[in-house]
Amino acid sequence: MRNTENKKNPLKIQDNTFRDGHQSIYATRMRTEDMIPIAEEMDNCGFHAMEVWGGATFDTMHRFLDEDPWMRPKILKKYIKKTPFAMLLRGQNLVGYRHYADDVVRAFVDKACEIGIDVFRCFDALNDFRNMESCAERIKANGKQFQGALCYSLTDVRLGGEVYTVEYFVRKAKELEKMGADAICIKDMGGIMAPFDAYDLVTAIKKEIKLPLHLHSHYTSGMASMTYLKAIEAGVDVVDTCLAPFALRTSMPAIEPIVAALQGTERETGIDLNKILVLGDHLESIAPKYNTHLATHKLSIIDNGVLAHQIPGGMISNLTGQLKEMNALDRLPEIYKEVVQTRKDMGSPPLVTPVSQIIGAQAVLNVLFGRYVRVSNQLKDLALGLYGKTPMPIDAELTKKILKNYKRGQEPITGRPADHLEPEIEAAKKTMGDLARSDEDVLAYILYPVTMTKFLQKKYGVELPKEAEA
Repeated sequence: MRNTENKKNPLKIQDNTFRDGHQSIYATRMRTEDMIPIAEEMDNCGFHAMEVWGGATFDTMHRFLDEDPWMRPKILKKYIKKTPFAMLLRGQNLVGYRHYADDVVRAFVDKACEIGIDVFRCFDALNDFRNMESCAERIKANGKQFQGALCYSLTDVRLGGEVYTVEYFVRKAKELEKMGADAICIKDMGGIMAPFDAYDLVTAIKKEIKLPLHLHSHYTSGMASMTYLKAIEAGVDVVDTCLAPFALRTSMPAIEPIVAALQGTERETGIDLNKILVLGDHLESIAPKYNTHLATHKLSIIDNGVLAHQIPGGMISNLTGQLKEMNALDRLPEIYKEVVQTRKDMGSPPLVTPVSQIIGAQAVLNVLFGRYVRVSNQLKDLALGLYGKTPMPIDAELTKKILKNYKRGQEPITGRPADHLEPEIEAAKKTMGDLARSDEDVLAYILYPVTMTKFLQKKYGVELPKEAEA
């Protein structure tokens, strides 16, 4: 990758410090007020885009920070005027934890465009892109960028095996291209992509598709910086990083070593290393505010277990929490094994929100009460097809057992899941009554009815309508 003047191909960098960085390390607790002091300097760095919204921010801001989630992009736009704003959107899940009707999805995307989001990274937990159709249509109609994401997963320790092969991901990337995606992102949420697999995968996708290719990986397993370097060698266009204080652990690779490593090569980023080092100083100065949320239970900053069991860090903390409540933390090793089996039973889906939580919760039930003796409604919905088509079919006999006497149906659906959902907006307006003062309030209430009701009551100083209370 030595530099030759006529062969420059600068690597572009998306900065995720203001969203996925603090989500991964500090449970999404960074306040907008702590972003403002470095916002203008961030804008002058030359980032390809900055991720500032989506993921867990909508939930955490109103629930724990007492901030209106709709305001963050608006506020930051006053300081960041050149760099496009990106968000992470879970397709038909939006930024909540269930599938929402098409009227909600369309209205949410329109509103997100209105408040300043330029790039929408859309993914579906099952890589069933029918769950991204409504999002994509509104993103394109608003003239914004639709970035289609492939959730990276493995069938084995390395790429290949029964489901997750190079061919699988190339096929999926082509599907996104046909949908009108402006760019493709490989989303490695568990940090399980090995460096040489990254090289092969990026090479194969670049051969078949002309769209810009992004790579997003987490440092969880310790491989991500090596993985980025091999992907850069293979010609990846954009990678996601964070400023060093909010990088590594279960976050993204740090930008500083990557900028330094590429200096003098054909992939040199053009980003001023000294400028970003100063920005890191600000994050260090505010860190004590947030350190109570930092995982300090072990010395290692990597989770070497993920190399074996592929269970993402966030999912592990969920499992640990459930087992503590049940006074069964000693069963965690059994749960790890059961997650692997339950995932296989359910068609080997990628372990990403909301499917990772569904698989994890069922694995706990299977260990504590016997396999599929008790079944969560969410798992029933997964087996029913209401989350979409699983990568592999679920065994017919097991499906029958899971769906026995289920009120929503016993026969799996085959169509687009959202076609089975009734419009929600008008009913929500009636329920909310005077509590809703804007379209934003209505959409936020639909996503988080209980916690957003409390937030809006406090915001407007009004009593809870009787129907909503019921």
